[in-house]
Amino acid sequence: MSHRYWTPKKERGYQRKERTWSAKFRDAFAGLRQSLHQQTSFRAHFLAAILVLLTGWYLGRFDTLRWCLIVLCITIVIGGEMLNTSIETLARAVTSEYDPLVGRSLNIAGGAILVLSFGAAVVGSILFLEALAE
Repeated sequence: MSHRYWTPKKERGYQRKERTWSAKFRDAFAGLRQSLHQQTSFRAHFLAAILVLLTGWYLGRFDTLRWCLIVLCITIVIGGEMLNTSIETLARAVTSEYDPLVGRSLNIAGGAILVLSFGAAVVGSILFLEALAE
């Protein structure tokens, strides 16, 4: 006997209409807006990303590879921050009381952002210092 924690909607007699690409993009941009408006840490990372891009442009010493690495680092941190926000939001929806497993999950997600941010800062520092040394 197989136990499932989740039953697909198809088996429950409900079939959802396939969403259009425009609806998917609309919802994705809504998620970006919600992250920007509701999360201070997301705004801090977003502002840091803008400053990094403006500084790189001002220096004018980045080749295509350096720009790709900078944009990749920014994308990883911003995307990670959005996943962290999603986990936090879902945790609040599941329970309003303290749960040690939920707390552990939130701590791990926050730790992941810390690792991603430090990694991006190290890569960015190397790229900027190398560009300034030229």
